[in-house]
Amino acid sequence: MSQHHPIQGASWMLTAGLAFAIINSLTQIASIHFGLASTTVAVIQYAIAFFAILPYLQTLGIRRALQTNNLKMHIARVFLSVIGIQLWIWALAYPVPIWQGIALLMTSPLFATVGSGLFLNENVGKARWGATLAGFAGAMIILEPWADDFSWATLLPVGAAFFWACYSLMVKKLSSDDSPSTMVVYLLLLITPFNILLAAPEWQMPSGFNIWAILVVIGVLTALAQWAIVKAYSVADASFVQPFDHAKLPLNVLAGWIVFSWVPPGRLWLGAAIIIASVAFITHWETKKER
Repeated sequence: MSQHHPIQGASWMLTAGLAFAIINSLTQIASIHFGLASTTVAVIQYAIAFFAILPYLQTLGIRRALQTNNLKMHIARVFLSVIGIQLWIWALAYPVPIWQGIALLMTSPLFATVGSGLFLNENVGKARWGATLAGFAGAMIILEPWADDFSWATLLPVGAAFFWACYSLMVKKLSSDDSPSTMVVYLLLLITPFNILLAAPEWQMPSGFNIWAILVVIGVLTALAQWAIVKAYSVADASFVQPFDHAKLPLNVLAGWIVFSWVPPGRLWLGAAIIIASVAFITHWETKKER
C-alpha cells in the first residue's frame, strides 16, 4: 500500500500550478511581444522540456518502458495531446485572457465523464450526468456566447480541454496493459516530432538573447511541472491531491493581472465555482465508488 504524505502531495501540486502560471504568462509574452507563432513556441518548449527531464526518464528505464503491444494507440494518444497543446498555446497567443482560458480548460474532466459513458461503456449515472451538465453551464457563463463581443478564439481552450479529455480516456484504456513509465516515456519521446510536423509550415527561428532566455525558462518549468505532478500523485492519495489542481485558477488570474493587467469580471468566479464544484463532485463520486 502506498504511503500518504498530504503536505508533500499538496506542495508538489501547488508547485506545478505555480510553474504553469509562469509558463502561461511567459508564453503570452513570447507570442504577443516577440511575435513568435504558437506552433514555434510549442516545439521549442517541449524539446527543451524533454532534455531537462531526460535524467528522470533514465531512472524509469527507457528500454524497458518502451516495451508495449499498443504502439499505435500510444501514437494516437500523443497526437491527441499535441492537438490540445497547440490549441491551448494558440489561445494564449491570440490572446485569450488567461483567467478565461484557465477556467474553460477546467472543463476537461467533464468531457472525460461524457466520453467514459459513450466510449468506455461505463455506467455514468444520473448524478454524474447532472454534475457534468452543471459544469458545462458554468462554462457557458464564462464564455458568454450571447454577448456582442463574443470571439471564436475563446472556444480554443474548450477545444484543448476536449482533446486532453480524449487523451485521458486513452490513458485510462491503456493503463490496464502498460505501466505509468511507458505512458510518460512515449509521451515525451513522440511529442516533439508531432509538434515539429505541425510547426513546419510557419516555422520561424527566434533571434535574440531575451526570447531564447524566455523559451528556456518555459521549457525547464514545463519539465518541472510535469515532474511535480508525478511526484504529487506518488506521495499522496489521488483523491486528496486532485482538488489542489484547482489552485491553478487563482494563480493564473494573479499572473495575468501582474503581467498584463487583466482583471476578470465577476462572472468568472460564478462560472468557475460551478465548474470546480462539478469536478469535485465527480471526483468524490469516483472515490466513493472505488471504495
